[in-house]
Amino acid sequence: MRTLYNLVFVLGFLLSAPFYFFRLWRRGGWADGFRERFGAYSSRTKQALTNRRVVWLHGVSVGEANLAILLVQALERQWPHLKFVVSTTTTTGMGELRRKLPATVEKVYYPIDRRPWVRRAFAILHPSAVVLIEAELWPNFLWHARRRNVPVALVNARISDRSFPRYRRFGFLFRDLFRGLAAVTTQSPRDASRLVQLGCRSESVHPVGSLKFEPPPATQSRPVDVPRILRHAGAPEGAPILLAGSTHEGEEALLAGIFRRLRTRHPTLYLVLVPRHFERSRSIGGQLDRRGVRYMVRSEITFTDAPKPGSADCLLVNSTGELAQFYPHATVVFIGKSLIGRGGQNPIEPAAAGRPIVCGPHMGNFPDILPRFLEAEAIRQVPDPAGLEQTLDELLSDATARETLGRRAREVVSANRGALDRTLAMIGRILEEKGLSDYAATSLPGR
Repeated sequence: MRTLYNLVFVLGFLLSAPFYFFRLWRRGGWADGFRERFGAYSSRTKQALTNRRVVWLHGVSVGEANLAILLVQALERQWPHLKFVVSTTTTTGMGELRRKLPATVEKVYYPIDRRPWVRRAFAILHPSAVVLIEAELWPNFLWHARRRNVPVALVNARISDRSFPRYRRFGFLFRDLFRGLAAVTTQSPRDASRLVQLGCRSESVHPVGSLKFEPPPATQSRPVDVPRILRHAGAPEGAPILLAGSTHEGEEALLAGIFRRLRTRHPTLYLVLVPRHFERSRSIGGQLDRRGVRYMVRSEITFTDAPKPGSADCLLVNSTGELAQFYPHATVVFIGKSLIGRGGQNPIEPAAAGRPIVCGPHMGNFPDILPRFLEAEAIRQVPDPAGLEQTLDELLSDATARETLGRRAREVVSANRGALDRTLAMIGRILEEKGLSDYAATSLPGR
């Protein structure tokens, strides 16, 4: 099985390599840490890990990287004698790690799942335990961890409606991998049930809730003066702010049209667009130009000129790591990736800020989170762009409705916290079993 997987992987990698490297180039910063993707870490990293007991955490992109940051900060407080390494796959994820974690934590790129590159990564990082976040299971990585007797935990696990049948279809490959996981925490009982069906040992799976409800990790990054940015981006004083967060291709054009029509009824309305992938900013700017929306780009705001209220209709945010700091200043928030059938984005951050939230029909990436907001009437879900326009109009016209929606959203977040402590208890048990800690793990919640 392993030989077959590696043959198929090498063939697939060779065929997809041009697309893979093009995407790296397109997103920018591809040369930074490029060799790390092949398990070739720097001599500085090797030296920093010499004679240390290492715990390796991995989060594939921005969202998972932020959960890794949350975990590392908590783990360092309880086990300061351990050395922590955090890996990610994307340049945006690496940007988050570098901004928010101290130099004492090693930040590296995750190795591509080819056997010699994985072997090299393990030889350099020599982890005593591995913590994977959400659903990042690569066969060679897990096989090599087992060969080295390194326990692997999967935390905040979620098995979507789309991925569940795929894992079952390839059960001949993944069942053994799931069974080998030392411990698993899931976002919901449904995820726990699915993981047991896929091969995880039932006694190792614990539905503890979602880490995404936890307060965001403390950050070392400089606070962003959002009101000042908005003034210099042409927003009129006291203007209502429509914030579209983590938008995807196809949504910006729809939002620009909706915004133009809303302006006829709300003449001072100002749009803040934050695309999920900032490298698309140039093409988005062209779409705004064609629809007559005057815009400024976040990276071009220097504060050297005096603010000119009304000089622009929109701020296009082409930076990473700032979206959360814009949420508290929004009048209404639209959740990106939810109009176009791509599964939606996480509504918890704007909810924690107490903002009224509107999302489209496609929120399939959050099958256990969204219903909690819907049941509490803490979010407005619309069926299509026309419904989005109507709902935004209603909320912009009704301050009481906005306040009620935002308050309910914040209450949902508060009511669902607690997963962090339960996850730390599970990790603590693994560390104790490996002789890495004298910490007596508290009992885990029952299934």
